[in-house]
Amino acid sequence: MVADLLKVRPMLKSLKLIVALIALAWSTTAFAEVRMSFHSFDGSVLFGRYPHAFVVLEGTTSDGRKVDENFGFTAKHTTTAVLNGPVEHKIMTESESSVRSTNRHFTVTLSDAQYARVKREVAAWHNAPGKFYDLDRRNCIHFVGGYPVEPQDVHPSIRHLDVLYDKLTL
Repeated sequence: MVADLLKVRPMLKSLKLIVALIALAWSTTAFAEVRMSFHSFDGSVLFGRYPHAFVVLEGTTSDGRKVDENFGFTAKHTTTAVLNGPVEHKIMTESESSVRSTNRHFTVTLSDAQYARVKREVAAWHNAPGKFYDLDRRNCIHFVGGYPVEPQDVHPSIRHLDVLYDKLTL
């Protein structure tokens, strides 16, 4: 009987080790997610801040990299020139306290590939040449929606749904 226990004991240690390794790998994967939340700020021209929309990215990528960033798109200089057509642009970030005081509308979970695509899209808007901000066609709402110009082949009453679907299924 003792001899049988001595044979089983190494197998139990191996089994425990395998279970522990699986649990460790599973827990790392389970915590690897990046969430993208869509925010807006009501703002008031009278009190020094205009309405604004932006995205917040937070979580952890599958390689363990922590993600905590936000991006919005705006005119480089807020003057009446924005009323006359395209002006210089910039990608802006909000402070942590500003993010806390905004309206979070909804959140989606991104894969690593989708997160990378979002980052490429932010870079494309940031690096766009010339005067890219346009109050009517390329503002913070278009940036959050993911399209510099909405698709013209979709009926106007449902374009936003098409854009949102594309955004969610990057």
